[in-house]
Amino acid sequence: MTDTPPANQPAGYVPAKVWQPKSNPAGTFGSINSPVSGARFDQALPVGRHPLQLYSQGTPNGQKITILLEELLAAGHEGAEYDAWLIDIFKGDQFGSGFVGLNPNSKIPALVDRSTDPVTQVFESGSILVHLAERFGAFLPAEGRARTETFNWLMWQVGSAPFVGGGLGHFYGYAPFKIEYAIDRYAMETKRQLHVLDTHLASHEFLAGDQYTIADMAVWPWYPGSLYGVYDTHEFLAVEEYRHLLRWYEAIAARPAVARGRVINRTSGAPGTVLRERHDASDFDALIPAPL
Repeated sequence: MTDTPPANQPAGYVPAKVWQPKSNPAGTFGSINSPVSGARFDQALPVGRHPLQLYSQGTPNGQKITILLEELLAAGHEGAEYDAWLIDIFKGDQFGSGFVGLNPNSKIPALVDRSTDPVTQVFESGSILVHLAERFGAFLPAEGRARTETFNWLMWQVGSAPFVGGGLGHFYGYAPFKIEYAIDRYAMETKRQLHVLDTHLASHEFLAGDQYTIADMAVWPWYPGSLYGVYDTHEFLAVEEYRHLLRWYEAIAARPAVARGRVINRTSGAPGTVLRERHDASDFDALIPAPL
């Protein structure tokens, strides 16, 4: 490559023959991003008293798991009691030796299930959802078309969300400068995904049909949750025009377990929306304003 594109950003940039990382990378996560994996410091993970130990942050991927856990408890599954420990990804907690030993990919969420012998370690949000749903026999149809449909939409979300978070969310909200081409590319794809969901939900109560499943819990924090919340792109993308998607979104938002699950392991937000860690159901009492 010898000619620089006329609208190149930054001006004059031409990719090197062999890429090398910058000594001072820019962007929100620039100081913690690295081209190699592995632990960067020694730090053991804390362990609470419950069978399930969750290590996470209240991002859309983290919310999937705490929503399911709260739904399981609401459905009467006492064995789903859990400790939710905060892994602050903005501070680099995910690179501690304990967390890397649990998830070599250094991404939240990760789960330790101490009710099994031997202990089960699970990482990747989709895998954790399936593990818990199968462990308790809930929110995942046992057989037939509904089970397949649940997996269809769960896998769709796992494969599609990077276009929203790492794509639109990054270039619209986190990149050190705006790149029209990148924002247009990912806005186009995010709009297409919203239309996929809106079209499907025009004739289905939930993603897998008439059953509320882990597929709904996986998609809900992202579409349109992340667009209202962490990336603040709802106006930019005209999210309000997807009325069938919003019907579904608001119905799930009204569930008490979802209202609890969405606030856990948050590090910022309005009063009543942040519960940094959850170790007992009574922890939610701190979110309720005291009577005058």
